[in-house]
Amino acid sequence: MPYEFNIQVTPEVAAYPDQLKRSIAQKNKLAAQEITAVKILKRSIDARQKNVKINLRVQVYMQELYIDTPIPLPEYPEVANAPEVVIVGAGPAGLFAALRCVELGYKPIVLERGKDVRARRRDLKAIARDHIVNEDSNYCFGEGGAGTYSDGKLYTRSKKRGDVQRILKLLVGFGATDQILVDAHPHIGTNKLPDIIQAIRERIIASGGEVHFNTRVTDIKIKELAIEGVVLNDGQIIATNAVILATGHSARDVFEFLHHQSVAMEAKPFALGVRVEHPQQLIDQIQYSCTTRNPYLPPSPYSLVKQVEGRGMYSFCMCPGGVIAPCATQPGEVVTNGWSPSKRDQPTANSGIVIELKAKDFKAYADKGPLAGMCFQKAIEQNAWMLAGKTQRVPAQRLVDMTVGKSSTDLPVTSYTPGLTAVDMGAVFPKFIHQRLQQGFKEFDRSMKGYLTNEAIVHAPESRTSSPVRIPRDAKTLAHVQIKGLYPCGEGAGYAGGIISAAIDGEKCANACIEVLKI
Repeated sequence: MPYEFNIQVTPEVAAYPDQLKRSIAQKNKLAAQEITAVKILKRSIDARQKNVKINLRVQVYMQELYIDTPIPLPEYPEVANAPEVVIVGAGPAGLFAALRCVELGYKPIVLERGKDVRARRRDLKAIARDHIVNEDSNYCFGEGGAGTYSDGKLYTRSKKRGDVQRILKLLVGFGATDQILVDAHPHIGTNKLPDIIQAIRERIIASGGEVHFNTRVTDIKIKELAIEGVVLNDGQIIATNAVILATGHSARDVFEFLHHQSVAMEAKPFALGVRVEHPQQLIDQIQYSCTTRNPYLPPSPYSLVKQVEGRGMYSFCMCPGGVIAPCATQPGEVVTNGWSPSKRDQPTANSGIVIELKAKDFKAYADKGPLAGMCFQKAIEQNAWMLAGKTQRVPAQRLVDMTVGKSSTDLPVTSYTPGLTAVDMGAVFPKFIHQRLQQGFKEFDRSMKGYLTNEAIVHAPESRTSSPVRIPRDAKTLAHVQIKGLYPCGEGAGYAGGIISAAIDGEKCANACIEVLKI
């Protein structure tokens, strides 16, 4: 039987198996020559002191054979002629719901408004280069959803929601590096995710499931408070009594037609603010207490949380070695987000910095009922577009200038490809958001000395942190509280906050839906 140890080592020792083996032997009084294998179970970085350390949980094999076997995928049976489940959306919630349906012997029919993962790339280039937004194919819509081309961070606090390791192992089975099972903050990278997403889709189809692209659901058919079908953009109606609705946090048209049908929904708190970009070298210097980052350490992330005048202000979706992307989903709006490639090797670091919002903030849109927060969000995005000259250029300001209300007469180079327009952030946001951001950045600098610098640039807005709407469902059956056969799922329904939690929720909704279909 292998031994398990917790050990703290230098980054150099962690990087070389022979050095790690000797260190384990020395610290645990073992004979190094008798160690046949060391398997790393968990890895994290401890940067609290000047000398940064690596924390490891290791499995040590002594004079016994260790065989590193690949992680197997579940058995996926043939389901071409099985009972059908319609899944709206091919993001992580929809795709993992589809996989689970196949695993349980049911046929998923996945309807995705956008293009396949490869074809999406042309539309992403069109946003960045030509300022053209395709409403159905962009950073948020298309195969793989928002996570595919906006980073692929897998860290989640949603362990109580379900089996995180199961989702990670499935991702490894479909082509992700097995290091996501080890790292405390696992990350796949935008350059690696497309192949994984394509492999998932091919498995669904090979088992007899269906995946349809360029297929937008424009309405649902309801009879006697039960689902009886979905209406597609070409007018076709697919009859069904089971729909998993996994459309993502930006499907405003879906929220609108559900509201028009008087389907119960409720406004959900969310957060909104800016995306800030620093030189990665500066973040490394602050976080690692160094002049030059140790080559055995990854580009450093950061995480900041403050209370500012009764509101939470925090970093969101921090991307070390990453870039800022244009993430509008409709013409006439500007939206930012960030992503990193797998190596996180870009020269800049960026993070969303957002302020929590409350229901009272949306009183100007009270007549919109549960869509009030969505309308508030949309108004800020449209205002940013106007201020940026009706283009995908983004309103921007140097960080120190923003905190003191000074115009930035020149702006540094940015990773945001469409470009920048110098704008005072006070013109982008309501006063209660702008003032809290100004104060909060000063508070951040007290925790991360050097963070507040004019080398950093503020991009606005960061507005799609989570869905502004929740579609309520029964806590036990996961079905909609009002409409039989409708299963609101994932981020768009207000029940997830990232790739892993969305995938978990997708599986849970598939399980719940099939339990009913079996009856």
